[in-house]
Amino acid sequence: MTGEPDGVQAAAQGLPEDADLRRADSLAREIFSEVANKWALLIIEALGERTLRFSELRNEVEGVSHKMLTQNLRMLERNGLVDRKVHPTVPPRVGYTLTEPGRALRTTVDALCGWTHRYLGHIEGARHRFDV
Repeated sequence: MTGEPDGVQAAAQGLPEDADLRRADSLAREIFSEVANKWALLIIEALGERTLRFSELRNEVEGVSHKMLTQNLRMLERNGLVDRKVHPTVPPRVGYTLTEPGRALRTTVDALCGWTHRYLGHIEGARHRFDV
């Protein structure tokens, strides 16, 4: 890091000034497309402020298959939203906990759930009128 603004660094390297912004936008879209799926959001909501084992989490997230839970937990761990801790027991015990960024995202998920509950009747009415 040179202490120069990103645009100055990009220009010095012969890159357009908005190269860093395009990269950030692209990364944001990638993260959003991974995290904004029903299973990931339900996992984040289920974990909340607690640590759960895989089987406990599977019981909390109704309808999720073993495969989908595994895939989503790996994706959330890769993105730094879930911490996976293996305890050295026989058999090994694995616990999943939201990280600080995961807990911050949960606040957004909670707001989205609140919005859904608030406008559920309106949405159902609009769907009915549209479908008729």
